[in-house]
Amino acid sequence: MQLKAYVALAVGAFAISTSAILVKWTDAPSAITAFYRLFFAVLFMTPFFIVKNISEIRTFQKRDWLFSFLSGTLLAFHFIFWFESLRYTSVASSVVLVTLQPLFAFIGAYLFFKEPITKSALLSVFLAIGGSVLISWGDFRVSGKALYGDLLALLACAMVTGYWLVGQNLRQRFSLIAYTYIVYGMAAAILCVYALLFQYSFLSYRPTDWLCFILLAIVPTLLGHSLFNWAMRWVSAAMVSMAILFEPIGAIILAYILLGETVQLSQTIGAFCIMVGVGIYLFAQHKKHSFIQKQVVSDSSNDEAMK
Repeated sequence: MQLKAYVALAVGAFAISTSAILVKWTDAPSAITAFYRLFFAVLFMTPFFIVKNISEIRTFQKRDWLFSFLSGTLLAFHFIFWFESLRYTSVASSVVLVTLQPLFAFIGAYLFFKEPITKSALLSVFLAIGGSVLISWGDFRVSGKALYGDLLALLACAMVTGYWLVGQNLRQRFSLIAYTYIVYGMAAAILCVYALLFQYSFLSYRPTDWLCFILLAIVPTLLGHSLFNWAMRWVSAAMVSMAILFEPIGAIILAYILLGETVQLSQTIGAFCIMVGVGIYLFAQHKKHSFIQKQVVSDSSNDEAMK
């Protein structure tokens, strides 16, 4: 079964790497693209939610609804910033910068939960920051718009990190379908209001745009992330996080083949630094959790022996 889990991770990584390409293929405003991605995902999930998980709604407290709304808001603006970044910078730069999520989470954990800083974490941060600077410097030499796109990608990364940090407590207490259905629904509603405020059309789009909206809901959202969550039953969360690092590689290859985008040397070096930095951090986290688990098992064994 573990082999199937690894296959699922590989398919999931490829699935999420299509997201940037599909966004590039649409001419719709970023908020509309994000709205329909989540709207169709919720629509497709509705039968499963009604049959298996609707009873969980009764257990939601006011605090849970508040956190769901906050999580959905962060997810909505993550998509707006990220999709908008793809209009100004390359797929390579945007996707790699969004991959900084684990390190943003580390910074958030330090600032809000006072988690200690280790040497490996510092090395990870320096490598990732160095990689980001290289990518941004290369894009600045191309145009100021590309640098603006990089900044939007970093904002998108901060938003999605907040989404994970806020939503992790809800995810631990509710089923995957119930949690994602509620949060995706909240995010879609927020995006709908956002689009109405800016008076974007909801209907006047090409057939290819509608196809991209549906594919965004099915491939990177439901297929990609669902496979990752399925695989977590047999592999560690650190392994899943490492698999997500292959998203930029897949996205860059697809952008080269399908969009004709070229990758500059500075982007290549910067992307390598970021992925190595994130990889070092995730590996250190995996070792830390493994050590804690062994200590817990050892302490339990000692307690049993003393009895």
